[in-house]
Amino acid sequence: MTKQNLYIDLNVIQTVPSSNINRDDTGAPKTAVYGGVTRSRVSSQSWKRAVRKGFENDGIKNGSRTTDAVQLLSQKLRDLDSSLDEEAATEKAVEVFKTVKIGLDKDNNTKALLFVSPGQIEKIAQYVLDNEELDSKELKKAFNADHSLDLALFGRMVADSPELNVEGSAQVAHAISTHEIVPEFDYYTAVDDEQPDDQTGSSMIGTIEFNSATLYRYANLNVNELIHNLGDQDAIKGAVAFIKEFILTMPTGKQNTFANKTLPNYVMVTIRQDTPVNLASAFENPVKAGEGYTSTSIKRLNKGYEAAEKFVEAPVFNIVLSANDEDLDDQKLGEQATSFTDLLNQVSDALTKAVQDENTND
Repeated sequence: MTKQNLYIDLNVIQTVPSSNINRDDTGAPKTAVYGGVTRSRVSSQSWKRAVRKGFENDGIKNGSRTTDAVQLLSQKLRDLDSSLDEEAATEKAVEVFKTVKIGLDKDNNTKALLFVSPGQIEKIAQYVLDNEELDSKELKKAFNADHSLDLALFGRMVADSPELNVEGSAQVAHAISTHEIVPEFDYYTAVDDEQPDDQTGSSMIGTIEFNSATLYRYANLNVNELIHNLGDQDAIKGAVAFIKEFILTMPTGKQNTFANKTLPNYVMVTIRQDTPVNLASAFENPVKAGEGYTSTSIKRLNKGYEAAEKFVEAPVFNIVLSANDEDLDDQKLGEQATSFTDLLNQVSDALTKAVQDENTND
């Protein structure tokens, strides 16, 4: 049984210009109604994928969410034992999934996306090669060992075999604009470069819906659940990696069209021992346009943090980083980072101390 008493809150204010980074089924930017007005919205799933891509770019090996897990295992069996041909390896792989009661279709694909790590695939393959008779308990142990960071963060649900479920240690909120947005449309045309001089007109016309927004982004991390999934040292490194990628990455929808990649304007990282706290209520009353939305949104976030402190315990640690030093003039919420690297280093040190103190008190 895991302890549930160490959390990290990530609060980010980030302004995004004309963009369509996360589309709905009609191709329009996703929206939500909050506080009685329409807000820009970016889904949590979209930002989780951006985080996983960030891990890849930083050399952190991800797991695979796939229906092709049988093929992954079959290939690993052949990598470890060159005497196996494709048919024999696939037969052994199919037997594994049947033994742990993960449903397959007629083409030996899992019936739903299955999240597996490279370490799990290798451990299962080695077990199969070492044992003629397959034991479901041992196979399930292999499925539940060697989690990749993304699997440990975002979890796994296997409806056919609940023993293989992994409780995700991270929660990511849908990002919403701190203010009301009005959808806009870009009417575009394209001219054929080889069009004869005696012809006029466009060869293609169309429209793209877009908006611009100052977003409030939030995620939290259950540190003890991550430790349960990864172990102490890997969990602390993993937590810092998650913080880095959540803050710096962005979904890439229509990025070639709008070149909308921006950096956060303001970041607040809080380590708590009682409960995670989403501060979206600070923006239930939408921010009104004045000299932009960013500074007012940051002030609202800080006031929301102070208001929340009336209901929860004092945090173990709180640190902020702002792109504009003026936004820190009246800020008395905790530490002030001088750079993003400084923020990550201070969070890592505070988290290491909090985990050590917790272990000492056990």
